[in-house]
Amino acid sequence: MFNARLPAARPLPLLLLLSLTLGTPPLLAQQDVAFQGAIPVAPTGLADQPLGAGPWTYHTAEQVDITVEVLARDIEYPMASTFLGDTLVIVTRKGKLYRIADGKAEEIPGGPPSVFFGESGSPAVSHGYIDILPHPDFANNQLVYLSYTKPLGPDNARGLAIGRGHWTGNALENFEDIWGGDPAINSSGRMTFGNDGTLYMTVSGEDPQDVATVGGKVIRLNDDGSIPADNPFVNTPGARGEVYTLGHRNGLGLATHPVTGVIWQNENGPNGGDEINILEPGLNYGWPHVSLGRTYSGPWQGDGPTHAGYQPPVVYWMPAIAASGMAFYTGDALPRWQGNVFVGALRTGEVPGTGHLERIVINQDYEELRRETLLSDLRQRIRDVRQGPDGLLYLVTEEKAGAVLRIRPAQ
Repeated sequence: MFNARLPAARPLPLLLLLSLTLGTPPLLAQQDVAFQGAIPVAPTGLADQPLGAGPWTYHTAEQVDITVEVLARDIEYPMASTFLGDTLVIVTRKGKLYRIADGKAEEIPGGPPSVFFGESGSPAVSHGYIDILPHPDFANNQLVYLSYTKPLGPDNARGLAIGRGHWTGNALENFEDIWGGDPAINSSGRMTFGNDGTLYMTVSGEDPQDVATVGGKVIRLNDDGSIPADNPFVNTPGARGEVYTLGHRNGLGLATHPVTGVIWQNENGPNGGDEINILEPGLNYGWPHVSLGRTYSGPWQGDGPTHAGYQPPVVYWMPAIAASGMAFYTGDALPRWQGNVFVGALRTGEVPGTGHLERIVINQDYEELRRETLLSDLRQRIRDVRQGPDGLLYLVTEEKAGAVLRIRPAQ
């Protein structure tokens, strides 16, 4: 007689047991979430909240009382800002340049044609103008750099490019491309200048582990677009000489550390796993093999929540905040915030309408100590954060009715 012991039966969950006893359908906590392609359809209950009139005053964690005020509003999808001398200039995803003065945005001529389509924040979109920077010697040469999506032909054919022009005080003149125009590369585009005068930019795309491409890399160029002789892969057969680091996903923030001069980069993970990386030449940051985030369908990315075998991040987020523009604060106006890292957030946990600003405190070894969420009640997509020459912080909200905000000490 067959007498093998059967495994002990597991007890039924209480809710399921009650439903079976009462003859009602079983109650399940899980939902069948709708997908658009491979990405869950985002809920819209908090989306598209109008920005109030302001100003707003906040008491913050470091006992810094701040006032946030609107400098200009109703600018369609601003993407980045910079100061050209004392003039605040912004670029938009629709391929426009503006100067901000007297509470108004005045359009500036001289920028290149660009490609934009789709609703910002949705999958498969293109941004026209992405980032803008002055040359490190701007006071003498008046050069301005622009990363943008360049049109390459019919059917929205496009490629990420960097160009530069001369600032006249009212316009860009003699704009010319110095890098890019490859139809295989059309996303990211955040820039910073290093202390040595070289230009860095984030590039997303295919083959982030292959140095024969620039997709999923941070690239490094001379200020004229040529390749620095000391780049890490410049003598590697088959490699793209402009590659500086590899293994990145979608880098939407890039900043130069004010003390070390080292480049810090933030990037969006998939469903979670946003991170800040300290970049060192030639290092591999792991995407897509490792991540602290999940795939959009639910399982962990790669081998699970790990960075084993690759360069780890110094800060990470789970859930994701859609990390965007990034800046180190060095001003005197808000002294308790000196040395802090500020990161814009487009949305938290894949929920539109949950954008905000994050303040991160790091120690002398560049390790995270604490972080604070700011401006979440405004429900705006914070795309960029910069420090102005006056020591104040300037933000742009990437909304259809976007705005430029300024953070100053409360009176």
